[in-house]
Amino acid sequence: MLTEMLTVRDDFAVFILTHGRADNVVTLRTLERQGYRGRWYLIIDDEDAMAPIYYEKFGKDHVVTFCKAAAADRTDTMDNFDEHRAILYARNESFRIARELGLTYFLQLDDDYSVFMLRYPDGSKLAHLTLTGKNLETLFEAMIDFLDSSGALTVALAQGGDYIGGLAGGAYEKRLLRKAMNTFFCRTDRPIEFRGTMNEDVTAYTTLGSRGDLFFTVADACIAQLQTQSLSGGMSEAYSESGTYLKTFYSVMSMPSCIKVSIMGERHKRIHHRIDWECCVPKILDEKYRKDVD
Repeated sequence: MLTEMLTVRDDFAVFILTHGRADNVVTLRTLERQGYRGRWYLIIDDEDAMAPIYYEKFGKDHVVTFCKAAAADRTDTMDNFDEHRAILYARNESFRIARELGLTYFLQLDDDYSVFMLRYPDGSKLAHLTLTGKNLETLFEAMIDFLDSSGALTVALAQGGDYIGGLAGGAYEKRLLRKAMNTFFCRTDRPIEFRGTMNEDVTAYTTLGSRGDLFFTVADACIAQLQTQSLSGGMSEAYSESGTYLKTFYSVMSMPSCIKVSIMGERHKRIHHRIDWECCVPKILDEKYRKDVD
Protein backbone atom coordinates (compact mmCIF):
# COMPACT_ATOMS: atom_id res chain seq x y z
CA MET A 1 0.00 0.00 0.00
CA LEU A 2 1.22 3.52 -0.77
CA THR A 3 2.52 5.51 2.17
CA GLU A 4 0.24 8.21 3.54
CA MET A 5 3.00 10.84 3.82
CA LEU A 6 2.21 13.62 1.36
CA THR A 7 5.04 15.26 -0.53
CA VAL A 8 3.08 16.79 -3.41
CA ARG A 9 0.50 19.55 -3.20
CA ASP A 10 -2.56 18.69 -1.10
CA ASP A 11 -5.03 20.09 -3.64
CA PHE A 12 -4.03 17.40 -6.17
CA ALA A 13 -4.81 13.69 -6.33
CA VAL A 14 -4.42 10.78 -8.69
CA PHE A 15 -7.67 9.12 -9.76
CA ILE A 16 -7.38 5.56 -11.06
CA LEU A 17 -10.51 4.64 -13.01
CA THR A 18 -11.07 0.93 -12.58
CA HIS A 19 -13.74 -1.75 -12.94
CA GLY A 20 -13.63 -5.47 -12.24
CA ARG A 21 -9.90 -5.53 -11.47
CA ALA A 22 -9.70 -5.32 -7.68
CA ASP A 23 -7.10 -8.07 -7.73
CA ASN A 24 -4.98 -6.45 -10.43
CA VAL A 25 -4.82 -2.64 -10.29
CA VAL A 26 -1.55 -2.40 -12.20
CA THR A 27 -1.35 1.42 -12.13
CA LEU A 28 -1.49 1.54 -8.34
CA ARG A 29 1.36 -0.96 -8.05
CA THR A 30 3.33 1.12 -10.55
CA LEU A 31 2.83 4.33 -8.58
CA GLU A 32 3.89 2.53 -5.40
CA ARG A 33 6.97 1.03 -7.04
CA GLN A 34 8.02 4.40 -8.46
CA GLY A 35 7.61 6.16 -5.12
CA TYR A 36 4.56 8.39 -5.54
CA ARG A 37 3.49 9.65 -2.09
CA GLY A 38 0.59 11.99 -2.81
CA ARG A 39 -3.17 11.54 -2.55
CA TRP A 40 -4.80 8.80 -4.62
CA TYR A 41 -8.24 7.30 -5.10
CA LEU A 42 -9.73 4.38 -6.98
CA ILE A 43 -12.89 5.44 -8.83
CA ILE A 44 -15.39 2.59 -9.20
CA ASP A 45 -19.10 2.35 -9.99
CA ASP A 46 -21.97 0.81 -8.04
CA GLU A 47 -22.48 -1.89 -10.72
CA ASP A 48 -19.04 -3.38 -10.08
CA ALA A 49 -19.42 -6.84 -8.55
CA MET A 50 -15.90 -6.54 -7.12
CA ALA A 51 -16.72 -3.42 -5.08
CA PRO A 52 -16.51 -5.27 -1.72
CA ILE A 53 -13.05 -6.55 -2.66
CA TYR A 54 -11.88 -3.03 -3.59
CA TYR A 55 -13.03 -1.79 -0.17
CA GLU A 56 -11.40 -4.70 1.63
CA LYS A 57 -8.06 -4.41 -0.15
CA PHE A 58 -7.66 -0.65 -0.39
CA GLY A 59 -9.87 0.80 2.35
CA LYS A 60 -12.95 3.01 2.12
CA ASP A 61 -10.81 6.15 2.39
CA HIS A 62 -9.23 5.32 -0.97
CA VAL A 63 -12.23 3.97 -2.91
CA VAL A 64 -14.88 6.33 -4.28
CA THR A 65 -18.06 4.86 -5.76
CA PHE A 66 -20.42 6.69 -8.10
CA CYS A 67 -23.92 5.78 -9.26
CA LYS A 68 -23.58 4.57 -12.85
CA ALA A 69 -27.31 4.88 -13.65
CA ALA A 70 -27.30 8.53 -12.58
CA ALA A 71 -24.08 9.11 -14.53
CA ALA A 72 -25.66 7.53 -17.62
CA ASP A 73 -28.59 9.95 -17.40
CA ARG A 74 -26.13 12.85 -17.55
CA THR A 75 -23.97 11.43 -20.35
CA ASP A 76 -24.20 11.50 -24.16
CA THR A 77 -23.21 7.98 -25.21
CA MET A 78 -23.86 8.75 -28.92
CA ASP A 79 -25.79 5.46 -29.24
CA ASN A 80 -28.90 3.65 -28.01
CA PHE A 81 -27.16 0.46 -26.87
CA ASP A 82 -27.63 1.11 -23.13
CA GLU A 83 -24.08 -0.22 -22.72
CA HIS A 84 -22.74 0.48 -19.24
CA ARG A 85 -19.34 -1.17 -19.74
CA ALA A 86 -17.62 2.09 -20.54
CA ILE A 87 -14.98 4.26 -18.87
CA LEU A 88 -16.90 7.26 -20.24
CA TYR A 89 -19.03 7.58 -17.11
CA ALA A 90 -16.07 7.56 -14.72
CA ARG A 91 -14.27 10.19 -16.83
CA ASN A 92 -17.18 12.61 -16.50
CA GLU A 93 -17.96 11.79 -12.87
CA SER A 94 -14.34 12.44 -11.88
CA PHE A 95 -14.90 16.19 -12.06
CA ARG A 96 -17.83 16.04 -9.64
CA ILE A 97 -15.89 13.72 -7.31
CA ALA A 98 -12.85 16.02 -7.38
CA ARG A 99 -15.00 19.01 -6.39
CA GLU A 100 -16.54 17.05 -3.51
CA LEU A 101 -13.05 16.12 -2.30
CA GLY A 102 -12.01 19.78 -2.35
CA LEU A 103 -9.38 19.30 -5.06
CA THR A 104 -8.19 21.93 -7.49
CA TYR A 105 -6.33 19.48 -9.73
CA PHE A 106 -6.47 15.77 -10.42
CA LEU A 107 -4.91 13.22 -12.75
CA GLN A 108 -7.12 10.64 -14.45
CA LEU A 109 -5.37 7.32 -15.09
CA ASP A 110 -6.57 3.98 -16.44
CA ASP A 111 -5.75 0.99 -14.25
CA ASP A 112 -3.24 -0.79 -16.53
CA TYR A 113 -0.12 1.43 -16.68
CA SER A 114 3.17 -0.34 -16.05
CA VAL A 115 5.66 2.57 -15.94
CA PHE A 116 6.07 6.37 -16.02
CA MET A 117 9.24 7.50 -17.79
CA LEU A 118 11.14 10.28 -19.53
CA ARG A 119 12.13 10.02 -23.19
CA TYR A 120 15.31 11.67 -24.47
CA PRO A 121 17.73 11.47 -27.43
CA ASP A 122 20.71 9.15 -27.03
CA GLY A 123 22.73 9.39 -30.20
CA SER A 124 20.44 8.38 -33.03
CA LYS A 125 17.98 6.58 -30.76
CA LEU A 126 15.23 7.59 -28.36
CA ALA A 127 16.12 6.39 -24.87
CA HIS A 128 14.00 6.21 -21.72
CA LEU A 129 14.49 6.76 -17.99
CA THR A 130 12.09 5.43 -15.36
CA LEU A 131 11.05 8.17 -12.94
CA THR A 132 11.07 7.46 -9.21
CA GLY A 133 10.33 9.34 -6.00
CA LYS A 134 10.68 13.09 -6.23
CA ASN A 135 11.43 12.91 -9.95
CA LEU A 136 7.97 11.46 -10.62
CA GLU A 137 6.33 13.99 -8.34
CA THR A 138 8.29 16.81 -10.00
CA LEU A 139 6.92 15.65 -13.36
CA PHE A 140 3.37 15.81 -12.00
CA GLU A 141 4.00 19.31 -10.63
CA ALA A 142 5.44 20.43 -13.99
CA MET A 143 2.38 19.10 -15.82
CA ILE A 144 0.09 21.01 -13.45
CA ASP A 145 2.11 24.20 -14.04
CA PHE A 146 1.82 23.68 -17.79
CA LEU A 147 -1.93 23.08 -17.47
CA ASP A 148 -2.27 26.46 -15.74
CA SER A 149 0.09 28.44 -17.96
CA SER A 150 -1.28 27.05 -21.24
CA GLY A 151 -4.95 27.51 -20.45
CA ALA A 152 -5.61 24.01 -21.81
CA LEU A 153 -8.61 21.93 -20.81
CA THR A 154 -6.20 19.09 -20.11
CA VAL A 155 -2.60 18.06 -20.71
CA ALA A 156 -1.30 14.52 -21.02
CA LEU A 157 1.79 12.35 -21.09
CA ALA A 158 2.63 10.60 -24.34
CA GLN A 159 2.08 6.90 -25.01
CA GLY A 160 4.01 4.28 -26.94
CA GLY A 161 2.32 4.89 -30.29
CA ASP A 162 3.42 8.53 -30.24
CA TYR A 163 7.04 7.44 -30.70
CA ILE A 164 6.62 5.28 -33.80
CA GLY A 165 9.64 5.98 -35.98
CA GLY A 166 11.81 7.07 -33.03
CA LEU A 167 13.65 10.36 -33.35
CA ALA A 168 12.86 10.50 -37.05
CA GLY A 169 9.18 9.79 -36.53
CA GLY A 170 8.16 13.38 -36.02
CA ALA A 171 6.15 13.25 -32.78
CA TYR A 172 9.14 13.63 -30.46
CA GLU A 173 10.59 16.38 -32.63
CA LYS A 174 7.34 18.35 -32.30
CA ARG A 175 7.53 17.86 -28.50
CA LEU A 176 3.93 19.06 -28.15
CA LEU A 177 0.95 17.32 -29.75
CA ARG A 178 -2.59 18.69 -30.07
CA LYS A 179 -4.28 15.77 -28.33
CA ALA A 180 -4.71 14.08 -24.94
CA MET A 181 -5.21 10.38 -24.25
CA ASN A 182 -4.90 7.97 -21.31
CA THR A 183 -3.46 10.44 -18.80
CA PHE A 184 -5.50 13.58 -18.15
CA PHE A 185 -4.20 16.33 -15.85
CA CYS A 186 -7.34 18.35 -15.11
CA ARG A 187 -8.63 21.33 -13.18
CA THR A 188 -11.97 20.91 -11.41
CA ASP A 189 -13.10 24.31 -12.71
CA ARG A 190 -12.47 23.32 -16.35
CA PRO A 191 -14.76 20.31 -16.81
CA ILE A 192 -14.59 18.27 -19.99
CA GLU A 193 -17.70 16.64 -21.44
CA PHE A 194 -16.59 13.25 -22.72
CA ARG A 195 -18.99 11.68 -25.23
CA GLY A 196 -19.35 8.25 -26.83
CA THR A 197 -19.38 4.78 -25.30
CA MET A 198 -15.96 4.12 -26.87
CA ASN A 199 -13.09 6.28 -28.12
CA GLU A 200 -14.30 9.06 -25.84
CA ASP A 201 -10.81 10.58 -25.56
CA VAL A 202 -10.30 10.96 -29.32
CA THR A 203 -13.82 12.32 -29.74
CA ALA A 204 -13.21 14.88 -26.99
CA TYR A 205 -9.89 16.29 -28.20
CA THR A 206 -11.03 16.49 -31.83
CA THR A 207 -14.54 17.84 -31.26
CA LEU A 208 -13.66 20.31 -28.52
CA GLY A 209 -10.32 21.05 -30.17
CA SER A 210 -12.12 22.09 -33.35
CA ARG A 211 -13.95 24.73 -31.27
CA GLY A 212 -10.68 26.21 -30.02
CA ASP A 213 -10.25 24.35 -26.73
CA LEU A 214 -6.67 23.27 -26.11
CA PHE A 215 -5.53 19.68 -25.54
CA PHE A 216 -1.79 18.94 -25.32
CA THR A 217 0.42 15.87 -25.06
CA VAL A 218 3.98 16.42 -23.83
CA ALA A 219 6.36 14.12 -25.71
CA ASP A 220 9.19 14.41 -23.17
CA ALA A 221 7.49 11.95 -20.80
CA CYS A 222 5.21 8.98 -21.28
CA ILE A 223 3.42 6.02 -19.78
CA ALA A 224 3.62 2.41 -20.89
CA GLN A 225 0.33 0.57 -20.99
CA LEU A 226 -0.34 -3.15 -20.98
CA GLN A 227 -1.56 -4.39 -24.34
CA THR A 228 -5.19 -3.46 -24.99
CA GLN A 229 -7.56 -6.31 -24.03
CA SER A 230 -4.74 -8.30 -22.37
CA LEU A 231 -6.46 -8.02 -18.96
CA SER A 232 -9.95 -9.15 -18.03
CA GLY A 233 -12.33 -6.53 -16.67
CA GLY A 234 -12.29 -2.87 -17.63
CA MET A 235 -13.33 -2.35 -21.27
CA SER A 236 -11.79 -5.59 -22.57
CA GLU A 237 -15.02 -7.54 -22.95
CA ALA A 238 -16.81 -4.66 -24.67
CA TYR A 239 -13.93 -4.21 -27.13
CA SER A 240 -13.70 -7.91 -27.91
CA GLU A 241 -17.43 -8.16 -28.57
CA SER A 242 -17.83 -5.08 -30.77
CA GLY A 243 -14.40 -4.87 -32.38
CA THR A 244 -12.30 -1.79 -33.06
CA TYR A 245 -14.38 -0.75 -36.09
CA LEU A 246 -17.29 0.29 -33.88
CA LYS A 247 -14.88 1.90 -31.40
CA THR A 248 -13.38 4.02 -34.17
CA PHE A 249 -16.72 5.02 -35.64
CA TYR A 250 -17.81 7.02 -32.59
CA SER A 251 -15.14 9.57 -33.46
CA VAL A 252 -16.00 9.41 -37.17
CA MET A 253 -19.63 10.20 -36.35
CA SER A 254 -18.58 13.16 -34.24
CA MET A 255 -16.01 14.64 -36.65
CA PRO A 256 -16.52 13.21 -40.17
CA SER A 257 -14.78 16.24 -41.65
CA CYS A 258 -11.40 15.18 -40.31
CA ILE A 259 -11.57 11.58 -39.03
CA LYS A 260 -11.61 8.51 -41.26
CA VAL A 261 -11.50 4.77 -40.67
CA SER A 262 -8.03 3.44 -41.41
CA ILE A 263 -5.97 0.25 -41.22
CA MET A 264 -2.90 0.11 -38.96
CA GLY A 265 -0.06 -2.38 -39.02
CA GLU A 266 1.81 -4.38 -41.62
CA ARG A 267 1.59 -7.98 -40.44
CA HIS A 268 -1.11 -7.73 -37.76
CA LYS A 269 -3.63 -5.30 -39.18
CA ARG A 270 -6.31 -3.59 -37.11
CA ILE A 271 -8.86 -0.88 -37.72
CA HIS A 272 -8.04 2.50 -36.24
CA HIS A 273 -8.91 6.17 -36.70
CA ARG A 274 -6.89 8.53 -38.90
CA ILE A 275 -7.06 12.26 -38.20
CA ASP A 276 -6.46 14.94 -40.81
CA TRP A 277 -4.96 17.61 -38.56
CA GLU A 278 -4.95 20.20 -41.35
CA CYS A 279 -8.71 20.58 -40.97
CA CYS A 280 -9.23 19.42 -37.38
CA VAL A 281 -8.16 22.23 -35.04
CA PRO A 282 -7.33 25.95 -35.37
CA LYS A 283 -3.64 26.62 -35.92
CA ILE A 284 -1.49 28.08 -33.16
CA LEU A 285 0.72 30.70 -34.81
CA ASP A 286 4.03 32.14 -33.72
CA GLU A 287 3.82 35.65 -32.25
CA LYS A 288 5.87 36.94 -35.17
CA TYR A 289 2.76 36.68 -37.34
CA ARG A 290 0.68 38.94 -35.08
CA LYS A 291 -0.53 42.07 -36.87
CA ASP A 292 -0.83 45.34 -35.04
CA VAL A 293 -4.31 46.82 -35.12
CA ASP A 294 -4.56 50.61 -35.05
